[in-house]
Amino acid sequence: MDNILWTVREACVMTLENYIKKLSKENKIERFDKKISRNLEIAGVLKALEPTPALFEKVKESEFRVTGNLFCTKEQIADYFGIKTEDIIPTLTKSIENRSPPEATKDAPCQEVIRDSVNLDDIPILVHNEVDGGPYISSGVVVSSDPEFGQNLDFHRAMQIGKDRMVTRVVRGRDFHKFLERNGEVDVAYCIGNTPEILIAAATSVETGVDELEIANALRPIRVTKAKTVDLMIPADSEFVLEGRVFLEEKADEGPFIDLTETVDVIRQEPIFEVKKITHRKTAIWQGLLPGRSEHKVLMGMPREPTVFRKVAEKGVDVLDVNITPGGASWLHIAIKIRKKNEDDGIKALEGAFGGHRSAKHVWVYDDDIDIYNE
Repeated sequence: MDNILWTVREACVMTLENYIKKLSKENKIERFDKKISRNLEIAGVLKALEPTPALFEKVKESEFRVTGNLFCTKEQIADYFGIKTEDIIPTLTKSIENRSPPEATKDAPCQEVIRDSVNLDDIPILVHNEVDGGPYISSGVVVSSDPEFGQNLDFHRAMQIGKDRMVTRVVRGRDFHKFLERNGEVDVAYCIGNTPEILIAAATSVETGVDELEIANALRPIRVTKAKTVDLMIPADSEFVLEGRVFLEEKADEGPFIDLTETVDVIRQEPIFEVKKITHRKTAIWQGLLPGRSEHKVLMGMPREPTVFRKVAEKGVDVLDVNITPGGASWLHIAIKIRKKNEDDGIKALEGAFGGHRSAKHVWVYDDDIDIYNE
C-alpha cells in the first residue's frame, strides 16, 4: 500500500522539464535550436518574446539548455495550478494556513549528477543587461538554516566572481540576514529550476521559524532530499543545486544590477558565497528570470497579496481582494477591495496593508463595486 501511495504522490509532482513538455504539447512555448549566447543574447530574446515562454536548446558556452518567461502572468500561474486567477489569493492563503511537511526521498533527481569539481563557467549563468556587474543567478531559491529557527526558503540573487565563488545580495531584515548576523557564516543551497509552488513559497512573507517548503507542499506535493555537503533538506526535483557557505565578514563588490523597479541598483559590499558542490539532473535545464521584467514582478509581488489579505482581515475588515499593481512595479502600490461596514474600515485596511507588506509606498482602498485591476 505504501508503494502505491508513493507512486501516486510521484505522479502529482510536477518538474520544470515536465511542465515545459506540457507547454510544448499545447503550443505555448517557443523553442530555439540555433546556438545562442548566455551573454545578453538569451535575455534579449526573452525580452522580445515576453510573456511567451521560451526554451533554448543550444547554448554556446554550455552543454545545458536554458528556459525563461514561464510564469510572467497571473494567468500562467493559474494555468499551472489548474485554477482561475481569482482563486490565486484564496489558494495561497490556504497553503500558508494549512502547511504540510513534504515527503523525503533518497532518490533525488536533483542529484542524478554529482560533479567531481566546481566550475561555475560550465553552467549557463546569464548576463542579462550590459550594465550588470557579471553573470547573475536571478531565479535561485536559497535554502538556509539556523540552530534556533530551523530552515528558511528565500530568493537571493548572486553574481559570479570566480569559478567557485559568488557574491550574494543579502537584504537587511530578512531571515537569511538574521541567520548570518547570528552565526557569522551559514551553509546554503542555491536551488535553480523550480516550479511555482517552490518559487511562490520562497517569496512569501511569513514568521521567522516557518519552513516555507511546507507552504510549497500545501500548494502542490513536493519531495525533499538531504543535500550532499550541507545539513539542509532541499527540493528534490530542482534542476540544479549549488551547495556551499556564505560568509558575513568576507565581502566583495556586488552589482550593478537591474532591480525589480527596472532601475540600476547600486554597487554594495556583500557576503561571499563559496560553492563547494554542484549537483543537477541528467537533462537539467537552467531557469532564467529577467530582472525587473514581468516574471520577476509576478513572482515577487503576487505572493505578498495573501499576506496583505490576511493582515487586513485580522483588522476585522471584510476584505474581498488585493492587487499589488503593475503600476507600482508589482511591489510598491497596493489596491484593496473591501465591503465597507464601519466608518473606520478604510483606516484599518490601510494599517493592515502596510503591516502585511513593509515595502509598500502607496495603498488605495476601494468599495466592492470597483475593479481594482483596471488601472
